[in-house]
Amino acid sequence: MLVSWNTTNQCNMFCDHCYREAGARLAEELDTGQAEKLIREIKKAGFRIMIFSGGEPLMRDDIYELGAYATQQGLRAVLGTNGTLISPEVATKLKEAGFMAAGVSLDSLDPVKNDSFRKLDQAYELTLKGMENLKSAGIPFQIHTTVMDWNVNELESITDFAIEIGAMAHHVFFLVPAGRAVNIEDEALKVAEYEKTIARLMEKQKQVNIEIKPTCAPQFMRVADKKGIPMRFSRGCLAGISYCIISPRGDVQPCAYMDIRLGNVKDRAFDVIWHENSILKELRTTEYKGKCGGCDYNDRCGGCRARAYYYSGDYMAEDEWCLYRPKGCEGHE
Repeated sequence: MLVSWNTTNQCNMFCDHCYREAGARLAEELDTGQAEKLIREIKKAGFRIMIFSGGEPLMRDDIYELGAYATQQGLRAVLGTNGTLISPEVATKLKEAGFMAAGVSLDSLDPVKNDSFRKLDQAYELTLKGMENLKSAGIPFQIHTTVMDWNVNELESITDFAIEIGAMAHHVFFLVPAGRAVNIEDEALKVAEYEKTIARLMEKQKQVNIEIKPTCAPQFMRVADKKGIPMRFSRGCLAGISYCIISPRGDVQPCAYMDIRLGNVKDRAFDVIWHENSILKELRTTEYKGKCGGCDYNDRCGGCRARAYYYSGDYMAEDEWCLYRPKGCEGHE
């Protein structure tokens, strides 16, 4: 079980696809005391991994203190970062605080394309330096890439680069329109290309030793099974089942791309929200509608709940981006 906390809305970038519309710090973000209470409640709820993301988490002055506190509580503290602020000194402080790993965003091997998407001059150069500094400090890291129509042909090359620089994994994020991303929906992959891209990534997985994981593309479980590729993951979509996200102000959501507010940790303990919220309980039934409901991969894939919610307004609806025809359906694969 893993939980992601958007530690702050403040960020030194203004990315086109940001689901939080990050940039400026918000009023009423959780303070240090509230954050420590949240960490205790996350542990009490049974979570093992806590991702400190943003915005850019390194723009919080107390990030090292909070990482150390999470570690003391028995959680595995992980950083989700754009990497540009990770100097050798920062990397050392992260290591000392107990951060066990980091996910670093890189969207293109072309500095111009990457920096344009990230809206920061020299983002590419600074990100690579950040990765090298993490490696020197002994913090394992993985590369996160958001796939768009303009970088889809680079994915295998970015995986090769990840291997070259010493990353432990390459996670590829498929766009679900949320936040600023609603403005670039036309640049997202379309249904047929989506399926082909998942297949390409799984073919690449057969050739390399580092982990490749499509994210917000739960159909990768089906594709991996059909290609005979063993995966350490037990399920595609985890939203509300073994994963959720908490906003800078304390709002709990089933996932980053599903803007459904389940409660606020300032008003109600996180562990109570996690165990008692009716929407989370419904998501855990996996009683989906349409072809997702009767699919033979229901318990392995689950369809993207955020995509179902975006396109239909119903988080239990079928994932319209899936081309698979379940057993019993006309045209079954």
